[in-house]
Amino acid sequence: MNVDADVIIIGAGGGGAVVAKELAENGIKVLVLEAGPWYGNKNWPNPNTDYGALSSSSYDDLSIDILKECFTDLEDDMNDFVSGKFRWGPANREMSPWARRFSSGGYAWQVAGIGGTTLHYFANSPRAFPSAVDDIWPISYEELIPYYEKVEATLPVHSAPATAKEELFYYGARKAGWERLESPDVTSPGYRPQPNAILSPNPRINDPDFDLENNTSVGCTLRGHCVNGCHIGPTVDAVAKRSTLVSYIPLALRTGNAEIRPNTFVTRILTEEDPIEGLYASGVEYRNTWTGETGSLRANVIVMAAGGIETPRLWLNSELPENEWVGRGLINHWFDSVAGIFDERDLMNILGVSDVKPYVGQNAAARFDYPGLGVVETYGMSPGLFATTLYGSSNEGYSAMTQLNESISWDIEGGVIGEQLKELMRNYPRTVNTLIFTDDDVNWENRVTVDPERKDENGNIPVIYYQPSQNSIEKRDELANIAAGILRNAGAKTIIRSNWLPDIYIHIQSTMRIGLVTDNNCEARQVKRLYIADNSVLYNGIGGPNPTLTTQALATRTAEKILNTYFS
Repeated sequence: MNVDADVIIIGAGGGGAVVAKELAENGIKVLVLEAGPWYGNKNWPNPNTDYGALSSSSYDDLSIDILKECFTDLEDDMNDFVSGKFRWGPANREMSPWARRFSSGGYAWQVAGIGGTTLHYFANSPRAFPSAVDDIWPISYEELIPYYEKVEATLPVHSAPATAKEELFYYGARKAGWERLESPDVTSPGYRPQPNAILSPNPRINDPDFDLENNTSVGCTLRGHCVNGCHIGPTVDAVAKRSTLVSYIPLALRTGNAEIRPNTFVTRILTEEDPIEGLYASGVEYRNTWTGETGSLRANVIVMAAGGIETPRLWLNSELPENEWVGRGLINHWFDSVAGIFDERDLMNILGVSDVKPYVGQNAAARFDYPGLGVVETYGMSPGLFATTLYGSSNEGYSAMTQLNESISWDIEGGVIGEQLKELMRNYPRTVNTLIFTDDDVNWENRVTVDPERKDENGNIPVIYYQPSQNSIEKRDELANIAAGILRNAGAKTIIRSNWLPDIYIHIQSTMRIGLVTDNNCEARQVKRLYIADNSVLYNGIGGPNPTLTTQALATRTAEKILNTYFS
């Protein structure tokens, strides 16, 4: 059949961009279809107000000046869930975000756009815990290592530098008796610097004449704002935080073999029957999110990389063969937040400074790993986002209504409002916040399905169900106690636990599991020439660590399998 590309990739986020680069470097013509806008490209100088071009296939189209205009650092402008640039919705911000339904309320903090959710991620890039992979996944941890190493070199990944909040965390972890970890392959509990996909600090940042805002040199400036979109660098592909927008996408474009279309929402996988091969993917149907125009495109191989919610939704809306694990087994690393407020005198004695300025430095630059339980990591953001994550949501209701006994490791638990919130935020410069990722269980009942009646312009809308198990509850409680212990040992006078509701979705994964929905090469068991290359294909929660690096390692391996199977 006539094809529009050798391979069509659905989604330009953490996994899809990796497959595009790997295939394009091997001479394969790839067409990447992304539902959201493209920031930092001359063909879309005003990506949120003007339609712009259809696609781009040239590295020369990239523009750091446009990127700097688009990424404003303003919290609402970038990260408002309804109208922010980093939302799950069309480029035109006058239109509503795309609909999703959560069984018990909540929201998914995801991004549509070239770069996907890596546009606002912390860039934390740890490997999976080996104990979560070996003898559990259908492939071994050892098999993943060379692909980890390739991604770590490509992004690249560095050990994060420490600012005051990280130094205080390390100090508390040492006093609590925990060991510092040195290997990227974590087999025992301990603390370490974050392996971050962020360039090393600019060597000039301590120069009094260095222009922090307008610099045109390479390297992280430790200015914060990572989650609001990094634009620090002289060119798009030299931006400090290595989202796929600035790492894998430019590398794919440099090959001359990649065409990328933003504002293109894929609504259906097209299939055909072959007497020998059986059912196989042959193309896609799409909808232009600006004009509403629909059409179809053909390719020899289709790669689904739309994410842990949209990939199963697309399978179901395409009426592909029934599989009991499609959309099932959702993992979310049920999050929590534990923070410590410090006295100025204690900070002077320990660090020699009067405050920690949580917004300074990389958003999350220190971590504590515990195989079998999960992860605790420091994080600091600008005040609005900081207050929202620490004080804005709780499984325990309002803190003023929560009675704590002496056996509890924290002083405040629950949502905070009113005068209490004002008082706590006055201490914002002296607050160290930690984020907990729970190694939650794979549960068949936790799932993504589609509403049989309610549709939006892109088809039946997804419905998300998630309820943590008792085992996950106990793991999260233990991690909260560990976090409180580290902060207390560091000298915190007040400890706050948010106790988040299980309805904030950030690490959405395992809804199209390798070995169950796909074979061991990540090709769909029931549909040939259809591959999956996003968080949904991970077999489990990988022990609790951030999933992006493992998704990218697996996507690198998947690209290799596609080459060997269909283009050798």
